[in-house]
Amino acid sequence: MSTSKVTYLGNLRTECEHLKSGSTYITDAPTDNNGKGEAFSPTDTVATGLANCMLTVMGIKAHSLGVDLTASSALVTKTMATEPRRISKIEIVFSLPANVSEKNQKILENTGNTCPVHHSLHPAIEKIITFNWG
Repeated sequence: MSTSKVTYLGNLRTECEHLKSGSTYITDAPTDNNGKGEAFSPTDTVATGLANCMLTVMGIKAHSLGVDLTASSALVTKTMATEPRRISKIEIVFSLPANVSEKNQKILENTGNTCPVHHSLHPAIEKIITFNWG
C-alpha cells in the first residue's frame, strides 16, 4: 500500500496527502529557488523530519523509562549548498525537561541519534545535534 500522494498544484507548490489518515500539508519552493516560500519547502520537510523522528523514538523510549517528554521541542536550522543544490547541514537544538536523570538523558540522546531518518540521510550531510536538558 502506498504511503502518500503528492499533487503538483502549479506555481511551484505541491499538496501532500498521507493516505492512511487523509491529513495533508503543502510545500512551496523557497524564495532563494524561484518560490514564494509560503510553506515548508521539500528540503525543509527533510530537515524537520529528522527532528520529528528523533523526538518520536525518544518518546517511545521515554515511555518505557517512565519519563514524560511532553512539551519538549526542537529548533531546526537547515543549510543548503550549491553544485549540486542539496542539504549540506542540519542543526537541531532540543529543549527537554530538567527532571530526567543523567543516565536516562544519555539513553534518550543515543536513541534519538540512532533514529531511522538519521540512518537514512546521506553521511555527507553534517548533523549538529544539541540536547538541552532543563
